[in-house]
Amino acid sequence: MGKFENFVRNAGHLTDEPTVEKEGGGSHPFDERNIHPEIARVAQKLFDNGHYSQATFETFKYIDNKVKRLSKLKENGFKLMMTAFNEANPKIKLTALSNESEIDEQSGYRFIFAGAMSAIRNPRGHENLVDPIDLCLDHLSVASVLLRRLEKTAP
Repeated sequence: MGKFENFVRNAGHLTDEPTVEKEGGGSHPFDERNIHPEIARVAQKLFDNGHYSQATFETFKYIDNKVKRLSKLKENGFKLMMTAFNEANPKIKLTALSNESEIDEQSGYRFIFAGAMSAIRNPRGHENLVDPIDLCLDHLSVASVLLRRLEKTAP
């Protein structure tokens, strides 16, 4: 990416504080936001080409497919998440579910995963949305939280 293009992409992030620059230019917004490496694999090329809505959609489609694989369920989207993380009979246990706090955490993530499919993924799959860069980075940050939580599933 050229210096001018990098400047333009990061213009919304300019502050008086110095930034750590990588060899060959400034730091990438994915690094600044600590975007999960799996998301970078799925969405960074789309992001770098300015396709922010598509980068978001592909990321949440990736999460949907990952949950589908882990849970061995056939549903997708909201229904998949509500079934996979159901605290009464979870296909994916995020906690040991041994006390009220752990049950609440499982339930909370169940709704975060399901809500992300309805509120973030679905509109980008059904409509021709044009997201600004900061909204895309916010969405990818949420996706990073979800992927990192999936990595720490309970035995």
